[in-house]
Amino acid sequence: MKYPKKVVIGDITVRDGFQHEEQFIATDAKVWMLEQLILAGFKHLEVSNFGNPRGMPQFLDADEVFKKIRNSKLVKEKLDDVVLTAVTIRERAIQRAIDAKKEGYGPDRILLMVSTSESHQYKNSGLNLKDYWKMSEEWIKKAKDVGIKVNGTVSTIWGCPIEGPTDMNDAIEFTNRWFDIGADDVEHADHDGSASPDRVFEYYSKMLQAVKNPNKQIAHFHTTRGWGMANVLAALQAGVTNYESTMGGIGGQPANFVDGVPVSGTGDYYYKDPNIVGLVATEDMVVMMDEMGIDTGLDVDKVLEVGLMTEKILGRKLRSEANKSGRIPKFLKG
Repeated sequence: MKYPKKVVIGDITVRDGFQHEEQFIATDAKVWMLEQLILAGFKHLEVSNFGNPRGMPQFLDADEVFKKIRNSKLVKEKLDDVVLTAVTIRERAIQRAIDAKKEGYGPDRILLMVSTSESHQYKNSGLNLKDYWKMSEEWIKKAKDVGIKVNGTVSTIWGCPIEGPTDMNDAIEFTNRWFDIGADDVEHADHDGSASPDRVFEYYSKMLQAVKNPNKQIAHFHTTRGWGMANVLAALQAGVTNYESTMGGIGGQPANFVDGVPVSGTGDYYYKDPNIVGLVATEDMVVMMDEMGIDTGLDVDKVLEVGLMTEKILGRKLRSEANKSGRIPKFLKG
């Protein structure tokens, strides 16, 4: 079995990871995390969500986090090589990103999202698919006019928590459509852990042959049912070279409570048990790829160190196995 010799891993802890936390994570802790991830070698980081903070108060400090990381003396010289992303599902959020960019602290890249399931699309964005595509085409142009790159995410590829089974071929069609309207890369998201390794391999094998820019496809796996790392391996076997994950495997859906205050969050359609969430753990993926001889460009020991510090920030043990057992020792040959 041939695997890619080199991959890119983006860490999305500060956005996707922290969005499920039921306590507000201090702004300085978020900035510290971004700094340490940059020092560990990550070139792609999700910083915050520019959507309405009434529904996701974890991101009420979005502008401040961007300003502080832009002005960080610790990593300022490294930022030219780092892509900082903000999630911007709707028009007002995109406009916030554009305004922030004009003021000198905004994101390098924004993320828009479509679902192959019409029900999920409306629940996630408040628009049907037809209207969301129309909005995206208009606003991608506006973002690019100020120098912001755009990620187009495709969700519910392997199933929808509302409608059930979905057709994977729709996601391939949507991927090409993102590029047709100006997206720079595409994230392929298993947002509820529906993907099984056989279907992951089938989808990515077919997708990489059928879409434009095969090197601009990003794999995003949840590990809700414990299949996350198996799905990473299946994607590697299919030839995927771009991945994203969170420290300790945290994250998932926006929390329905923050600091004891009820907020809209995800609502009850996703999970009855709020603890059944989580993405692939960055630490585990990095250690596994390192052992497989796949170059991630990351400082493995630093990654594990940041993972342990994330546990301190959150005040609990996380689900990374590599943080419990460490990396596999390397012995000199001869």
